[in-house]
Amino acid sequence: MRNPSDLQVRFRTGVVYTAVTVICVLAGNIPMVVMLMAVAGICAGEFFYMLRSDAKLPNEMLGIIAAVLYPLSVYVAGLVGAMLVSLALLLALLVWYVFWLRARIPDVGVSFFGAAYTGLLLCGLIVIRVSLPAPWGGICVLLLFLSVWANDAFAYLVGSKIGKHKLAPRTSPKKSWEGFIAGLVGAVVFWCLMTLVPGVSMSIPQAIVFGIISGCMGVLGDLAESRIKRNSGFKDSGTIMPGHGGLLDRSDSLFLTSITAAILLVVGGCIPYAIF
Repeated sequence: MRNPSDLQVRFRTGVVYTAVTVICVLAGNIPMVVMLMAVAGICAGEFFYMLRSDAKLPNEMLGIIAAVLYPLSVYVAGLVGAMLVSLALLLALLVWYVFWLRARIPDVGVSFFGAAYTGLLLCGLIVIRVSLPAPWGGICVLLLFLSVWANDAFAYLVGSKIGKHKLAPRTSPKKSWEGFIAGLVGAVVFWCLMTLVPGVSMSIPQAIVFGIISGCMGVLGDLAESRIKRNSGFKDSGTIMPGHGGLLDRSDSLFLTSITAAILLVVGGCIPYAIF
């Protein structure tokens, strides 16, 4: 246990992160909502910290509060709740912009984007969870988490071994097309397992298509966060997860994947959810 290697530190942190996520997701609606609120708040803080180094002046307090409230609002009032939080955030930012003369329009935009990026996008997990009775809603959400992790793991393992063709050399030089395809395969496997969850009306062909789409969105989210870090001059978004960096580094793929999965499942008629 003394003087652990970087790989050991990374492994231990990953085990703790995975265990906490699985426990909160399976424990019930409230524990999962609380977990997502904490994730949104921490990720928003890391996001705004990086943007300050990029000559931006976001309103961190309003952005973090809104990010934390998004999952709770969707759980309590559905999409109407998300609309109310968005409206309240916009009005608060306008008041801040009018009375704090140092604030610029880009600062208002960054503040709103940061809250929506780290909080609103995670609400897709709430939609999926509440659409199905216990314990199947939690199991479906857990399978979605596993699809994200499999996407990352397969992409890393295959890309590090045989990856030769760069996917986005200027944004993330280590990513390859070989790893990208392997990651999609990993995501599709767990989407196919979702077809076995009671209450989910999804065929295998649908699962394959949805898995590919959500996998692509996960990679896009990863690349977007890499671009933000590169523009801000950061290697990691934070230090809260030793060996991994910040929580935003671990959640970047989850943001777009969660909202994309919710839209696909609801619009595709795979889960019963009343939009309004």
